[in-house]
Amino acid sequence: MTLENIVKLQKEYSLIGIPKDIHYRKEALERLLESIEDNEPAIYDALRLDLNKSEMEANVMEVSQVKSEISFAINHLEQWSRPKRVRTPISLFPAKSYVYKEPYGVSLIIAPWNYPVNLSLIPLVGAIAAGNCAIVKCSKKCLNTSRVIVSIINSTFDKRYVYAIEDALSYDEILAQDYDHIFFTGSERVGKTVMRSASSRLIPVTLELGGKCPCIIGPDADIDMAAKKIMWGKIINAGQTCVAPDYVVLPSECKEEFLVKAREHSNEMVRDPFNNENYPKIINLHHFMRLTKYIMGEEDLYGGRYDDKQLKIEPTLFPNATFDSEIMKEEIFGPLLPIISYTDVDDVLDTIKRRPKPLACYIFSSDREFVDLTVERMAYGSCCVNDCIVQLGNPRLPFGGVGASGIGKYHGQASFETFSNTKSVLMNRSGRDFEMKYPPFTDDKYARIRKFLK
Repeated sequence: MTLENIVKLQKEYSLIGIPKDIHYRKEALERLLESIEDNEPAIYDALRLDLNKSEMEANVMEVSQVKSEISFAINHLEQWSRPKRVRTPISLFPAKSYVYKEPYGVSLIIAPWNYPVNLSLIPLVGAIAAGNCAIVKCSKKCLNTSRVIVSIINSTFDKRYVYAIEDALSYDEILAQDYDHIFFTGSERVGKTVMRSASSRLIPVTLELGGKCPCIIGPDADIDMAAKKIMWGKIINAGQTCVAPDYVVLPSECKEEFLVKAREHSNEMVRDPFNNENYPKIINLHHFMRLTKYIMGEEDLYGGRYDDKQLKIEPTLFPNATFDSEIMKEEIFGPLLPIISYTDVDDVLDTIKRRPKPLACYIFSSDREFVDLTVERMAYGSCCVNDCIVQLGNPRLPFGGVGASGIGKYHGQASFETFSNTKSVLMNRSGRDFEMKYPPFTDDKYARIRKFLK
């Protein structure tokens, strides 16, 4: 059966309203949770093959987050789905006002390779919770994990409801279908292609992209703590994380201490990276070569070793980076970390603010005033103070980008909202009316209306 026919089947299934039933949604989420739990060993094996992720990292950063998201949605679904009454102006008396949520219909979910379980299934949780049918497209770059996800989805759901696309289809064929909503996670370059295709049919899009996420270390920061948490954020998945720390700005007088501490913590967390079975690899040769070009272009590095057979690169610091460095021109997506020192914090914050808005921003400081001002001053999708990446663990915090780093938010209730159309309803059950609104518009009527609307 062609993808076009499956989308048509889902359109019909959506129109008859079955996926919209609250009990149906809950039961679907429960089945998805059960299927994930049944297939956990296969998921861990696949992630090990594709990215060399340890079971612990795969559980913490992928599987557990999906399971938590499912449970959160099941527990709050009825509350999210209820019509919300809002205040009505006295001029519209005796009507009452409500906000309803309805599913878009058929949503296409396009997932990336770096967190293939998390970034395919958490959006799917939102689509199901909101009452949609869904088509899921996994990445060809993590083929083993994608096959497991396709198997989980297609063995759990009727294809009229949720269907995972096999890896043979091209992007052109996938994007040519008549969806009601597209949710894309990936690069800015491909995001533009998705948005361009969607615009030709006026399909609403949610784009979860990336960007260069700054770590801003203030003058009063605990350098040892900052170095440890930043290096952890850079080492997880070998830096192949959309919210990974992309570069560090710090006071000039703190630079040497940071470099020493960062190297110490890196060596503690990744002992002998090329013989460490739990240190992730770079996804493929193309990305490996892209990253090693940065290393070959620099002489002064902390680290810089790599193994082209294993596609592994040790965590590497670029201690003399500037905003004009080659490595600062695009998102790194690997275990390389530029360090930029500053003498005037206001100048460096202004420079960051003028750059494309990042998906995440990390602030390290013990000065409450500095933190509050920086949180307010900078533009970003999400922020974490004195830590890295862990903001993703709170389903009550909407996650997503702004500007070049994305459009729209998800996680928890934000996922439900993202996959829902908001309907406004003004309801006059009594049939009573406001006679002054009808012609003819006499001077007396106009005077009374002006007085009433003050």
